[in-house]
Parts: sequence; structure tokens; C-alpha cells
Amino acid sequence: MDSYRLVLLVAGVALLGAAWLPRLLKDHALSFPTLYVGLGALLYLPNLPLPSPDPMQHGVIVERLTELTVLVALLGAGIRIDTRFSWRGWHVTWRLLGVAMPLTIVGAALLGHHVLGYGLAAAALLGAVLAPTDPVLASDVQVGAPHEGDEDPVRFGLTSEAGLNDALAFPFVWLAIALAAVAAGDGTMDWTRWWTLDVGWRLGGGLLIGWGLGKLLVHLLFRVLREDSVSRSSDGMSALAIILIVYGVAELCHVYGFLAVFVAAVVIRQSEREHQYHVALNLFAEQCERLLMALLLIGFGGALAIGILGTVTWREWAVALGVVLVVRPLGGWLSLVGSGLPRRERAAIAIFGVRGIGSFYYLAFAFNHGAFEREESLWAVVSLVVLLSVLLHGLSAKPAMRWLDRWRSRRRAAGRGRAAAPRR
Repeated sequence: MDSYRLVLLVAGVALLGAAWLPRLLKDHALSFPTLYVGLGALLYLPNLPLPSPDPMQHGVIVERLTELTVLVALLGAGIRIDTRFSWRGWHVTWRLLGVAMPLTIVGAALLGHHVLGYGLAAAALLGAVLAPTDPVLASDVQVGAPHEGDEDPVRFGLTSEAGLNDALAFPFVWLAIALAAVAAGDGTMDWTRWWTLDVGWRLGGGLLIGWGLGKLLVHLLFRVLREDSVSRSSDGMSALAIILIVYGVAELCHVYGFLAVFVAAVVIRQSEREHQYHVALNLFAEQCERLLMALLLIGFGGALAIGILGTVTWREWAVALGVVLVVRPLGGWLSLVGSGLPRRERAAIAIFGVRGIGSFYYLAFAFNHGAFEREESLWAVVSLVVLLSVLLHGLSAKPAMRWLDRWRSRRRAAGRGRAAAPRR
């Protein structure tokens, strides 16, 4: 069987499914990611002449594909958010970033060290790669297209968190890389460099470049170009241009490009909130995201089929279940204490912190930039966490969100009824 033509066939089927399946599965519990992981496993079980899906053999390819996928998802997330930016209006986001994320890093690192016996560098890396929630696989619990309205705190909180914590995980990945170098005998840990460069400059520079280029792109898209030509345009190619320009400038300045892209997207949306061109930008970003996600999920299913979980023991299962069912939900719940959100919404935000493509990116990035012990075990644990997240969250997210929507509708109806009732 000709390998090249088989790959073309699989890619065509994957693209067709990526275009239509999300709509067909809209009212069903089965999610698009779950189906595609299963499809990938089925394709690789018969030993067909398909490219090897082993991430340990193709670390650079995995890093680049996951990087591009996350970037597209970050742009889409920033463009979709309807909620006006303000420190108070985004208080749920700051709580998740400032409390839930550090608790998840520490919890996952402690599990890696005490249960799996990882050294300091590997444990820190496990905590860092499992800390960010995923903007790619979490579409069922995130906000809808621009201008849909009625953006609830759960969807907004999970979307804004995923948009920002994919960048905030980077300092801790660099910390793990530095600790791995120290463990290998390459000098001592330079904490001053880590705080000033990896935390201060790269985070601050990412914010400034994202904000500055966002303002510049707003001027270009909505001021220089004629208003009527932009409003009539359905060309979403600008979405790809925004990603490449902002990410390229940020990376050339050695700051976090993920952060810059999301901030630029938020600035563009917030500066021209009601413009219909955001719909075109979001549609193009969504289509690109589905394409890349379909290919990556098929590859992930293939990696499962060829035995990436072959080294998994009860210890890896305990750590993976602990991260998905205990560490993130507990950290998310504690971060929202005193937020004023109802318990149902706090629980939903705490539970549906999906892990996915971003974790694969950070793991591949770290292995391509440093030498770590137990690489095979780390790939197995992270893959198991993502698999559990895809299955558990993928099957429960839609029913849970529909239940929350019905509860909110009943609550609003009851509130209107009390307001309309005559006072005695």
C-alpha cells in the first residue's frame, strides 16, 4: 500500500470530519476529541504504512505542530471573549491564575516526586506541563462566537484562564530546564537570572508587545483600511497574519509569544467590540484550529495504539487520577472561595480544567531544550492525564453545561417573577 496516498486519504477524511462532526455532535455527549483519539487508535492498530506517531522519536515535529495549534486557539479565545476587560470584571481569571495554577503545579510536582520517585527537575517539569488548562480541547466549556451574548461566568472564566495560563506555565518550564542542567552538573541554579529573565522580562515583555502590536493592528485593520471594505470582508486570513506577526516579534525579542498573541487578540476585540469583522477572524481561526487538532488527535490515538502507555503502572494511574480528579478541582475550588459565584458555577470551573495539547507542547519543548531523567515515564504520565481529561471531560462537559444553562434560566425566571410580584 502506498504510504503517501494513504496519508492523503486519512488527511482528507480527517478534514471532512473536522468540518462537520462538531455540528453533528453538538447535541450528543460524545465529543469531537474523544472520537478522533479513537479514530487514531483504530488507524494504527492494523499496522498500516502511516508515519510513526511516537512523540519521543519526533520531538521537534510535535513541538512545532502543538505550538501552532495552541497559537491559533489563543487568538480565537481572545477574539471570542465578549466580557469587557477590567480588573474587577476579570476577578475570576485572576483567582484561577494566582491560586489554582500554583496549587496545581505544586500538587502535581509533589505527586511526581513522592509517588513516582522523580527527581527535582522531572517533578517540576511534571507540575509545569500539567498546570495550564487547554484552549484547544476545551471548546465545549468555553465561550461561543463573538456577539452571541449571555456570556456566563463559567465559560468566561475557563476561556480567559486558558488564554493566559498557557503563557504563565513557561517560567516554570524554564525553571525545570535549569534544574535539569544543574542536576547534570552544569553549574548551579541562577535564581536571579530566572526571576529577572524568565519571569520578569519574558512575562512583562510579552504583555507590552501584545498590547502594543494589538493597538497597531487595530489602527491598521479598522482605521487605515476603509470601514466599509473591512465590514464587507469575510477574509479571515488576517487571523493568521496576526498570529505570525505578533508571535514572530515576541519570540525575536525573547519574550513569551503565547502571552503576546492572546493579549493582542483581546486588545483587538476590546478596541472594536461590536465590529462584525471579529466573526470572520474567529471563523478562520476556528477552522484552522480544527484542522490542526484533528491531525494531532489522530496522532495521539496512534501513539496510544503503539504503546506509549506501555510503561504505566498503578503509580502512574494514581498520579494521573490525582491530577484530574483531586489536584485541579481542589485548587480551582479554593481559588474561588469568596468570589461570589454560586456553588454550582464554582464546581464547574474547578472540575472542567481540561488538559491537552498545551501539555504536549511544553513537554516536547522541555525535552528539546534540556536533558531530563525518566523521559519515557513523563510522556506516559502526561499522555494518561490528557487521555483521562479527553474521556472524562469530553463525555460530561456538554450535559453539565446544558444543566447549568437550564439552572440559570430557572433562576432568572424566578428572579423576574419575584420582581414582578406586587408588594403588600
